[in-house]
Amino acid sequence: MDYVVKLGSPDSVEPVTSDLEGWTVIDGTPSMKTWVLHTSADGQMISGYWEATPGTYRATYTEYEFVHFIEGKLTITPDGGAPVVLGPGDAFVIEAGFKGTWKIDETVRKHFLIQLAK
Repeated sequence: MDYVVKLGSPDSVEPVTSDLEGWTVIDGTPSMKTWVLHTSADGQMISGYWEATPGTYRATYTEYEFVHFIEGKLTITPDGGAPVVLGPGDAFVIEAGFKGTWKIDETVRKHFLIQLAK
């Protein structure tokens, strides 16, 4: 088993180009790409890159996600909560159960780590 795995470039795998499960476009014509570059040995965690173009999605999360933002600008607004503006260098988590909007103001790219639901 490899205990340290350096993630490759997004160019090393074909991206998934369909919208994520639980995500619905509500404004504009955004598109997204997801590059899954690693799956943990037990299959419980995935990591890689995600990219999306400007527009707004309604998102529902069933899984925990850690994000390190690489480029772009977006505003995440939880239902009933205050907007959170994020940009390059920001790191954040989205807890399972999140419902709200992702307003992508500038094309975004992020590193992600998702703990898959059991």
